[in-house]
Amino acid sequence: MESLIPVINKLQESAGKSSVLEGIVGRDFLPRGPGIVTRRPLILQLINVPIEAKEARTTDKGSVITQADWAVFAHLKDRIFTDFDEVREEINLDTERLTGRNKGISGIPINLKICSPEVVNLTVIDLPGMTKVPVGDQPSDIEIQVRDLIMGYISNPNSIILAVTPANQDFATSEPLKLAREVDPEGCRTLAVLTKLDLMDHGTDAMDVILGRVVPVKLGIIGVVNRSQADIVSKKTIDDCLRDEQSFLQRKYPTLASRNGIPYLSKTLNRLLMHHIRECLPQLKIRVNVLIAQCQTLLNSYGEPVQDYASTLLQIITRFATAYTTTIEGTSRNIETSEL
Repeated sequence: MESLIPVINKLQESAGKSSVLEGIVGRDFLPRGPGIVTRRPLILQLINVPIEAKEARTTDKGSVITQADWAVFAHLKDRIFTDFDEVREEINLDTERLTGRNKGISGIPINLKICSPEVVNLTVIDLPGMTKVPVGDQPSDIEIQVRDLIMGYISNPNSIILAVTPANQDFATSEPLKLAREVDPEGCRTLAVLTKLDLMDHGTDAMDVILGRVVPVKLGIIGVVNRSQADIVSKKTIDDCLRDEQSFLQRKYPTLASRNGIPYLSKTLNRLLMHHIRECLPQLKIRVNVLIAQCQTLLNSYGEPVQDYASTLLQIITRFATAYTTTIEGTSRNIETSEL
């Protein structure tokens, strides 16, 4: 985990996490439902692969993937997913393999790679939403478990924290921002996302929040519009939802429309990640060089590589026999006399 340079999606329950991630990916693929749906960390690696990149679309077995988008799970490397409904089902199945159906959580991540010409190169870690009250047969300490899991990831100094908060709640008391400040007091790696801009009370807006007048966030605050439940039920495409989001921003926040919305968030994350990698790379290079030197020293201590195993084995046996004989005869220079 320490070697990753991810963007960590850290949020409170029902903050609109799924819409944010699916908007970035451009695909409807995440499980949804009441309560904690994300019960294991999901390490989502997005890779931009142009349609014409035949080499990148060629599998280990030599077949060429013709679909624009596809997904691969680390635990199912031989299977290519092109139906994203099946991706959602596999996330559910693999979650239940470890946690069962009792809404418990596990720190063991699910690794998913999505390749598409529409995504930016990005690694996102989706974490369980923070919850206060156990539901069903969840353990009584579920809040502590979720918090410890989140803190374990966001404490990584190489990570960028995506603190997601709904616009129809008090931003000044945002729990994600509060946790982010515990591990990132200077705010050098925290980006705030304000979801559900369209669900604020009539006559109010999020202008002051987005401009940082309520709570300043060094990397910025980006507002987005989530897919509604009606959109999901009617199977409204994400492209259509993004167009509606842009229309809403142009109408409600004309001066800020170009610096808000899912597409802008995606580009911002990619830019921040590239900048963060450049900053972390020198120290990472030093660590790698130290590890290489340590491994080389260990390798050198093993002597020359064995070319002829039979000859080497014969030499070892001969040396052992000679040492044993000289010890018995009392002519060895290394006889242990303390026991005599």
